Amino acid sequence: METLKLFIKSALIDNVVFIQYLAICPFIGMTNDTEKATGMGLATTFVIMLATAVTWPLYKLVMVPLGLEYLQTLFFILVIASLVQLVEFFLRKKIPGLYNSMGVYLALITTNCAVLGITINCISKDYNYGQSLVYAFGSAMGFLLSMVVMSGVRSRLKVAKVPKAFEGTPVLYITAGLLSLAFLGFKGLIK
Repeated sequence: METLKLFIKSALIDNVVFIQYLAICPFIGMTNDTEKATGMGLATTFVIMLATAVTWPLYKLVMVPLGLEYLQTLFFILVIASLVQLVEFFLRKKIPGLYNSMGVYLALITTNCAVLGITINCISKDYNYGQSLVYAFGSAMGFLLSMVVMSGVRSRLKVAKVPKAFEGTPVLYITAGLLSLAFLGFKGLIK
């Protein structure tokens, strides 16, 4: 039951995009097409899970005993960058269409603050290894959900009559703000 609560909390209540305001760059840049948004969400999910699986033991079993906690951000960024390179190689070989459509945004997973933020949150919230993986998976699913929801909204905005002053990027930020308000409604779901 606690595992399910942690999953729901990380996916909906503390949604990485709508509540924590992380990963706004891919959220705006990759949501103009649902297929691209889903691909980006899945690739990011894969990196988040791998990064958490590697950084938690690195921190607890290597950095803490050696007194290197102050290098946490540096080590975590190096791990994340390496993992993104692996994902990039895999996509280029196995799914070239998705690789080409993601363009520069695939490399931006390296600097996606959601990936780093989730790995650091696992440590700062003092989760054990299992809880960290559940938290990471829930957060990744929350990121994927936000990407797919926004891509759906953007597909509707393409045919909607938007006032001239709000066309383009302004309506995207207004929409993101309204979606954030909607996600605030989940705050009382779990105590």
